[in-house]
Amino acid sequence: MSRNSPKVSAKGMILLVLFGLNVSILAAAILLDHYWLLTALSVSLSLLWLAVYNTRKSRHTLLRNFPVLAYARYFFESIRPEMRQYFGESDLDGRPFNRRQRSIVYQRAKNVKQTVPFGMQDDPGKPGHEWVAHSTFPVRVADKDLRVRIGNSQCRQPYGASILNIGAMSYGALSKTAIRSLNEGASLGGFAHNTGEGGISDYHMSGGDLVWQIGTGYFGCRDTEGRFFPELFQVTAGRESVKMIELKLSQGAKPGHGGILPAGKNTEEIAAIRNVEPHTTVYSPPAHSAFSNAVELVQFLGFLRELSGGKPVGFKICIGDKQEFVDICNAMVVTRIIPDFITVDGSEGGTGAAPLEFTDHMGMPLHDALSFVTQTLEIFNLKKEVRIIAAGRIVTAFDLLKALSLGADACYSARGMMMSMGCIQALKCDSGECPVGIATQNPSLYKGLNVTDKRARVASFHRNTVHAVVEMMEACGFRTLDEIDPSRFFRKVDALHTKSFREIYFNHIDDRLTDTWFKACMLN
Repeated sequence: MSRNSPKVSAKGMILLVLFGLNVSILAAAILLDHYWLLTALSVSLSLLWLAVYNTRKSRHTLLRNFPVLAYARYFFESIRPEMRQYFGESDLDGRPFNRRQRSIVYQRAKNVKQTVPFGMQDDPGKPGHEWVAHSTFPVRVADKDLRVRIGNSQCRQPYGASILNIGAMSYGALSKTAIRSLNEGASLGGFAHNTGEGGISDYHMSGGDLVWQIGTGYFGCRDTEGRFFPELFQVTAGRESVKMIELKLSQGAKPGHGGILPAGKNTEEIAAIRNVEPHTTVYSPPAHSAFSNAVELVQFLGFLRELSGGKPVGFKICIGDKQEFVDICNAMVVTRIIPDFITVDGSEGGTGAAPLEFTDHMGMPLHDALSFVTQTLEIFNLKKEVRIIAAGRIVTAFDLLKALSLGADACYSARGMMMSMGCIQALKCDSGECPVGIATQNPSLYKGLNVTDKRARVASFHRNTVHAVVEMMEACGFRTLDEIDPSRFFRKVDALHTKSFREIYFNHIDDRLTDTWFKACMLN
């Protein structure tokens, strides 16, 4: 063949092969009179039609150029996450949670063995490796329930919370069977269930203690214009099951970003719960309409406390601009209105759906945020009055202890609780097709989630994890939660150096904030 001979394109070659295959099968069917050849012919003709259609009509370049073979690429791409999870990744590779983390949640939820054989899989010499210093003389923890009192001197109905509670997840994002399982599990285990900002549904009313979260959409306590409705809030906050009120300022996975409830998901039931018009698109704005600065925020929290009859109130925040949090603390001092708790959400926190840039590049990581919030509250002499709840990728006892060492008094776990119900980290939360019936409103999927079984697993995961915290505390010589010290936790910062959490996270006050702190302390 000469160099100037025309070359056949890939799609031309595919069409020629399919055409030749059809002609060959047709000739064989006529000569041999075999019916199975007619079946093969129908398949081959279908492929030929598909190839011709794609070369003429497809909007995808890959399908126009490779009108049949491209489907193989799309198929393998669609199963790549499952293939990688089941066959490619090691026990320490998966994200957001690796297989080792997921396995311990499953084991504790199912009350099966919670030990690992042969030794450590992680490399203790690599930068980032963390550990806690044990004691040569272990002790006994007397109070094994590990509960903390949330409610300062301005609170009339303080709440005794577990150190581990269910993180914020709304009905609508989660299925009705998942919400019921979580709430009944909280009731069995004696810990709290954060409602998420989607309001309180009937499925939340299964006996578990509730932390009612209120977001910018004021779902469940809004008027027809989407503004805060005090009278409606007062009725709901007065429910016996509502133990605390949490005002959501920002969320770790998407701080400063609002949300949308599409009309298709806004059913009659969802609309009644959220107090919105059904079958309409409802927006949650990035900012609250009830306040616009630090002083107004603190005053609004005081207003919520009064409306609720003196129940603990607090706010949830992912730290961004440090000065803004300092301003909030300063407002507490000036107004003398002190919230009962602050939920600190790290940027590694989860969500059903968020823009990639917000998830990967917005907000302060949990450990940095905890140490900053703790130090700031201490300088303003507020730490004894304000409890800190930590949220963000917390599933093991060591995760809890790290958060407690940096100033947290209690923790939330959302994805850990989901995994205790059987979440397999399929990463389909935003598709509505969660295969285990948790993050979906598809009846054919969520009906497969057995509430009786899953509520027991939620309670078991909580019980066994708290028990593991007690065991670690005893091994380290911590008799009480107050004795957990950041100087006993260590991280390998490079190949040759190790630093304690106290060295890494504390005593590094930003100079530009010093004047504000000093003035506030003088006022206090």
